[in-house]
Amino acid sequence: MSTRDHMFLYPKDVTIFGFDWGELALTVAPEVNGSERFSGGVVDLPSGKGHARHNHPGAEEIIFVISGNGEQMIEDENGNPTVHPVGPGCTIYIPESRFHSTTNTGDGPMQLFVVYSPAGPERALRELPDFRLIPPAERHSQ
Repeated sequence: MSTRDHMFLYPKDVTIFGFDWGELALTVAPEVNGSERFSGGVVDLPSGKGHARHNHPGAEEIIFVISGNGEQMIEDENGNPTVHPVGPGCTIYIPESRFHSTTNTGDGPMQLFVVYSPAGPERALRELPDFRLIPPAERHSQ
């Protein structure tokens, strides 16, 4: 791929991070296209699935709901959780190091676009026990 090809990526073009709760297609990252200050990609959550409570030490996150409906939990600065319903078009800001979780509560798939700043929190995902790499040709969702 040329440098220009790395600037225009679809989720189907990259190796997917697979988990029991869904998939992450990392389309922007230092190792994908040389981005220096942030990383991000498309998350697909099947109905009833979601990622467990976690945080990204030293990083902020933006979540944009592309499709589907769910619940977003974010803990406040005292560790008290707040849960909000979210749907298509909702932008969610996760402050630095704040614990959060997302769950698909709808009948169909939920798709999100996530951005981490600075880049790097996605590297820790490789350490999770259910982590697996899915080559582009084996991906089930679009």
